[in-house]
Amino acid sequence: MTETFKKELVQHMIRSLLHVYILRLIQTQPKWGYRIKKDVETKFGVKLRHGTLYPLLNTLERDGFVTSQEQQQGRRTRKVYAITEKGNEYLETYRSMLKEQLSDADIR
Repeated sequence: MTETFKKELVQHMIRSLLHVYILRLIQTQPKWGYRIKKDVETKFGVKLRHGTLYPLLNTLERDGFVTSQEQQQGRRTRKVYAITEKGNEYLETYRSMLKEQLSDADIR
């Protein structure tokens, strides 16, 4: 039962906080959309549709959390996303708030 709950909780968290997880993936290394999609699917077992991913990446870029740059890969051009200082600050704030919430919680 615990394994079922764990899988359910992870999927719920990913859907609710997808922008945070994408920023964390990009923080480790700049990535293109398809690589982000595959990393989320592999790491969290959550199917990520292009119709969800690309609008979210566009929003993150518009809000200044990521930048993108087109890179030539053979005959393909990929749009590679990298985190900005604002994106790093956002993640640090998220971590701090999460730590605070967990330490304030009376979980036993």
